[in-house]
Amino acid sequence: MEFHDAANFLFDLRRFTPRAGTEATRALLDHLGSPDDDIDFVQVAGSNGKGSTVRMLESTLREAGLSVGLYTSPHLEDVRERVRVNGRMISKQALISFVEQTKPYLTEAAAAGESPTFFETLTALAVWEFARKDVDVAVLEVGIGGKYDATSAVSPIASAVTNVSLEHTQYLGDTVEEIATDKAHVASGVNPLVTAATGTALDAVRKQAGDIVTVGGDDADVTVAYDGRDGLEGRVRLSGPDWHIEARLPALGDHQAANAGIAATLARQVADVDEATIARGLRKAHWPGRFEVMSQSPLTVLDGAHNPGACEVVADLLAEFDYDNLHLVFGAMSDKDHRAMVAALPTPDSVVTCQPDLDRSQDRAVLASIFEDAGVADVSRRSAVESAVELALSNAGPNDCVLITGSLFVVAEARRRWTRAEIPKRIVDLDDARKTLSGAHVTDAGVWRMRGKAVHRVLKTRVQKRQAQYLKEEMLSLGGECALSGLNDQDDETFDVVLMGTLAQFKRLADKLDGQPYGLSPFADDIREALSIQTRPEKLGYPWEDGPVVMGILNVTPDSFHDGGRYEAIEDAVSRGKEIVAEGADIIDIGGESTRPGADEVSTEAEIARVVPVVEQLADLDCLISIDTRKAAVARAALEAGGDIVNDVTGLEDPEMRFVAAEFDAPIVVMHSLDAPVVPEHTVEYDDVVEDVIAELNKKVLLAEKAGLDRRQIIVDPGLGFGKSPAENFELLGRANELHALGCPVLIGHSHKSMFDLVGQETDDRLPATIAGTTLAVERGADIVRVHDVDANVAAVRATQAARDPTQFE
Repeated sequence: MEFHDAANFLFDLRRFTPRAGTEATRALLDHLGSPDDDIDFVQVAGSNGKGSTVRMLESTLREAGLSVGLYTSPHLEDVRERVRVNGRMISKQALISFVEQTKPYLTEAAAAGESPTFFETLTALAVWEFARKDVDVAVLEVGIGGKYDATSAVSPIASAVTNVSLEHTQYLGDTVEEIATDKAHVASGVNPLVTAATGTALDAVRKQAGDIVTVGGDDADVTVAYDGRDGLEGRVRLSGPDWHIEARLPALGDHQAANAGIAATLARQVADVDEATIARGLRKAHWPGRFEVMSQSPLTVLDGAHNPGACEVVADLLAEFDYDNLHLVFGAMSDKDHRAMVAALPTPDSVVTCQPDLDRSQDRAVLASIFEDAGVADVSRRSAVESAVELALSNAGPNDCVLITGSLFVVAEARRRWTRAEIPKRIVDLDDARKTLSGAHVTDAGVWRMRGKAVHRVLKTRVQKRQAQYLKEEMLSLGGECALSGLNDQDDETFDVVLMGTLAQFKRLADKLDGQPYGLSPFADDIREALSIQTRPEKLGYPWEDGPVVMGILNVTPDSFHDGGRYEAIEDAVSRGKEIVAEGADIIDIGGESTRPGADEVSTEAEIARVVPVVEQLADLDCLISIDTRKAAVARAALEAGGDIVNDVTGLEDPEMRFVAAEFDAPIVVMHSLDAPVVPEHTVEYDDVVEDVIAELNKKVLLAEKAGLDRRQIIVDPGLGFGKSPAENFELLGRANELHALGCPVLIGHSHKSMFDLVGQETDDRLPATIAGTTLAVERGADIVRVHDVDANVAAVRATQAARDPTQFE
């Protein structure tokens, strides 16, 4: 079975409407062997805020060292987003295995009129995956209500109801009290139910659940305080009977303080997590699409507010920012109270109404008339969300605000402007073509027809259904080719698309897309950028902008692999730094803590004492100084001493790191890694190691970009040797060109690594393999290679450049 077959089978379950009761979910779990028997579950219900709460709880428990499963809904781009273990989506192969195992049962149940629904089946998928991964705790976001929700088929050890308002009255009841009673059925009976409900809703929750912990309010068991905005983070104070936490959140608003209070209380119930760990976990809990600031000039905000109460919260949050004019992009589902939502939002200076690509979307003309009735003079309409966002951004000045809201489906389509990666594919032979098409879930018949035609430039991207159809028609009209994913036509899903043609065909395609509907005009520039067609970006003055450069490694440590102990003394390190520059390196990378397997952690103070004197004495050399560290405090000290670049092998694990780099306007290397120092036994299931690494790095790049760094300053490193097998390391090296999909410079660090054991190069004899790796990396488009043996690798870089253009050395 292929992934598209498995995913289509699950999507087809959407034709079964929701019903009261957990029996179908329970029966499916029993069929799977009751995988929930040995898992500790936490269940979170509520009208608003449950998504943020479960993400905060999951992050906190992971920070405490636990293995954590997370089940959420809906997804923004990929159905696999709903099921995560330790932050990673369920693999495609695991989803295939689940469908293969359950398809006969589900088909038989459907024939009997008792098929589990899409949500019920995905709930079972999540529990099955959590058991397969042997998680310590699984955190479940309730879908609707509590009593009859599919997630209630399992027995939690802790639970929460965030808050209660009128919603889903056709299922839950006509009053707040009835809805609160339904939600409170998630009470575990093991630990007191945690809730931020108030008024009559709180009375109903207390009556149903019995023993409860209240959060927020003057007389609450856990008090919370929101102390306002600090940059793009919110400062909160949380206090329980015997604990107190002051923390920063990557989210803003009073409501997030309450969500944090619930998450902290649950974490203490489940694992007795200490205050410092909770504070760190809360700060790392990023939740896409929930008042997510994508840019600061103009201030550009995504928020999935989909009811009047959520719109009021957005209005309160915007009030914390200073801006001139407000430009609103608004789309919503047809079953919402649109007039109340419009009334709750701040009065905009201009509005662009739009329609997400779903049948349930409200007509943009209807929404426009509501804004006109509310007194907004400048109201425009666009069919596609991306076109609406483009118009709003083009109308906004640098000191204005663009707010995109009304539905998570609107946010999902808008967010692709920042997250979509156009991945250039290197196609050498038919096997390469087959892998690329199969990787986009093209059917076997489609792969057979198309593989011989992918002979020049191949671009893979992910767009919505109507965009995919339009792109296919235009590319075919130009004599090129286009293959679409085999996923069935699901209105709220995006599709993998593989475009194939010559550069001339892609140029004509981009020209034809300029000014076209369906949000394709911005995509024209994406194509030009991805394939370097008519693009001459302004240079920032970094050496790698003029061609690949060498970063020389200088470890001032006693225990780093290959050169540990050689340059531990300051005078030896300074001498070696001067040699590195003389041998032709443009960057010296100074590290004061080893990341090799089994390396001991170095304190912040000790690491600063090792590296800062060396940075100070080398800062005047004709090269850039990079500080190799995972601690923001060390990076700050090195930059203050004259350093130029931050090299973070943890990929921004320290949440302060990106802000330090932005403060100094310093380039930052963001590496994909599982652990630093390396833990050899930690492994990951990759569907496609290169595209999975790109997806993970994309999240880190967005974080750095939101902190104020330009993408041209954010250097991505795929992390060879960190959480990958030797074969996967070589796959990343061989396809390094695809990393440019992120629009960032690419660094490859392969020097003397154990990956070369795969080709017979043992520990003491890896220099020839390292030089070969440098040659491959540069030939595949790497901008920076990080090596120990500078002179030999500089020669390899120059030889590779000469093979491309010998005139540059004349």
